[in-house]
Amino acid sequence: MFILIMQFFWKYIDDVMGKGIPVYIILELLFFVSVSLIPLALPLAILLSSIMTMGNMAENNELTALKSSGLSLYRILRPLIIVVLLLAAGTFYCANYLIPVANLKWHSIIYDVQNTKISALLTPGAYTRELEGYAIKVDDLQGDSFTNIIIHDHTGNNELKTIRAKSGRMYRSDNGKYMFFELKQGTVVEELSAQAPIFDGTGNIIKGKNSNRPARRSSFETCVYKIDVSGFTFEKSDDELFGNDYEMLNVFQLSDAKDSLQKKSDKAMVNYGMGHVQDDLYYQSLKYDSTIAQVSQKEGYRDLSLPARELNWSHFNSNEQKDAIAFVQSKLRQKLDAIKSQKQYYDILNRSLREYDIESHRKFALTYAVIVLFFVGAPLGAIVRKGGFGAPVVIAALLFMLYFVLISTGESLARSEVVPAWFGMWFASFLLTPFAFWIMRAAANDAPLFVMDNWVRMFEKWKRKSKKEKTEPRSKHANSPSH
Repeated sequence: MFILIMQFFWKYIDDVMGKGIPVYIILELLFFVSVSLIPLALPLAILLSSIMTMGNMAENNELTALKSSGLSLYRILRPLIIVVLLLAAGTFYCANYLIPVANLKWHSIIYDVQNTKISALLTPGAYTRELEGYAIKVDDLQGDSFTNIIIHDHTGNNELKTIRAKSGRMYRSDNGKYMFFELKQGTVVEELSAQAPIFDGTGNIIKGKNSNRPARRSSFETCVYKIDVSGFTFEKSDDELFGNDYEMLNVFQLSDAKDSLQKKSDKAMVNYGMGHVQDDLYYQSLKYDSTIAQVSQKEGYRDLSLPARELNWSHFNSNEQKDAIAFVQSKLRQKLDAIKSQKQYYDILNRSLREYDIESHRKFALTYAVIVLFFVGAPLGAIVRKGGFGAPVVIAALLFMLYFVLISTGESLARSEVVPAWFGMWFASFLLTPFAFWIMRAAANDAPLFVMDNWVRMFEKWKRKSKKEKTEPRSKHANSPSH
């Protein structure tokens, strides 16, 4: 957990450091992040601890003593299995109730932190360029008072404004959106942007109309300069701003949100279909009388609220035909744009539905991963017969890398709609479950893991047999009566 938290911390260190964020806010952020990192930390912890526990027992011959007393590996692991099942139940509770709240909290805090640009506007002896469009420098700063300030204002498109003052003080507005500089004994220099030169008939620049920057200088005894700093103050946002995100919902809320979104998608499809039919040119060209009403009833049209005259192409002259073709092309372009827009809308809805499915299956897959990784780590520790932080850490790291790659691959396939959401999120579990059964059976029966082990054992047996055959004749000759 410490490693994962530090990884998160270094990722966002540029957003947190140097902005005057209170310490308790940073600690609160790290606390909620630690809760949200349980899906990564817990499976690795179960895998590592199971390998270390069974590896220590096997290395100290405790596992051999238990087996020699008639206990099978399944009976030895029974207490640990009960603990892991209870831990898996707690994992589901955590994933369903605690992690959504933690995600909501830390997303809200990091959003506010990222929108807090600076903690102090002024740094004595150096220009402050954090404010976009401004460069500010003071020689000395004591609290809210300063001396010898220079403000370069680049916010104007056609001018550069430079303000100098011998002293002053700064304060914020009540709502924190503006910074006011109360300046004393200073000057303001306004320089216009470069002007294009004016040439005479011979191609020479007219004197006095060159490309210099015209400037205007004025002085003041006291003035107040206002700068907009609305985006530079840390203020906690309302958590409800992120409350509808799929990562902030439990299983029941995800199900309700998915149903509501599905109904919204179906209703939008029906409304678009009805609007598309009523906007059809053939539908609008039907004449509203008894004869056409019968035809329309056969065609399935119920509402003829847009009557129009019957059109015959042969009755049009060449200009009318051109106008008609242009009109139809325009209508087709509009329909094509409408279809593209509607498709983008449905793609967004389907993407949201897929995210809800992925998040819902993630909570159950996490619970099962705790169980399956235990049944991978425990028998593997009994086979390796190594405890401590040496071989178990290496083995656990390699297996966890495999698990992380599998679950990341499955999630990517699910997000790209290559496979269903349930298959993508359970992809790692589907592959690890047969491996867990195989390695558990091998450890329980003291069988070799790979076929190569059988060949090695046969070679060693043959080698011992050959050595025994070479030594047996000498022994018989040594013990003979004649000798």
